[in-house]
Amino acid sequence: MVAASFSHVRVWVFDLDNTLYNPDVRLFDQIVDKMIAFITRELKVNDVEANRLRGDYWSKYGTTLSGLMAEHDLDPAPFLAEVHDIDFSALAPDPDLAAAIRALPGRRIVYTNGDGHYAGRVLEARGLTGIFDAVYGIEHAGYRPKPEQAAFEAVFALDGLAPESGAMFEDDTRNLAVPHAMGMRTVHVGPAPLPADHIHHHTDNLTAFLSQLG
Repeated sequence: MVAASFSHVRVWVFDLDNTLYNPDVRLFDQIVDKMIAFITRELKVNDVEANRLRGDYWSKYGTTLSGLMAEHDLDPAPFLAEVHDIDFSALAPDPDLAAAIRALPGRRIVYTNGDGHYAGRVLEARGLTGIFDAVYGIEHAGYRPKPEQAAFEAVFALDGLAPESGAMFEDDTRNLAVPHAMGMRTVHVGPAPLPADHIHHHTDNLTAFLSQLG
């Protein structure tokens, strides 16, 4: 049984974007458009070059922001405020997901490469406010992004989380490698990925999966 694989878990760590809501709502498309506009303006390049840089930095550094900080000495706060100033109306409350998360035994946290303020707005729109014991954004990791090990170590130390008693739920397979190496149970959420040793479980229906565990 799946539940037996999680019998030791006392801390449940959830990514935010495309994990706690379905990527079909295309919320992140708005953020991408905002990032392109920001890069176009601040680096004085055209839209095509801005989009190329956005993708290259995401691939190389884990987030576009991290690339901008590393290569252009960007102040992260204005960037995060601007790109997360989006319309959340595409999100809807999900009482079934809320009930499934609330039923999990132990501590429940969100850890996102977005910032904490943005995470709070997403959780509010999804009807998930008050369910989590803590919400950690990239600022809590000193602006180091997942998948960097130092980012996970910073957030887990801040939370007092012992990885061997934790489970991590993520849509980005890159971000499960370090948690797996640290001893966490790992769950990929989304379309079926290529087989990988650092992914213990996969689901394209988070609510149904969690309902087996609570």
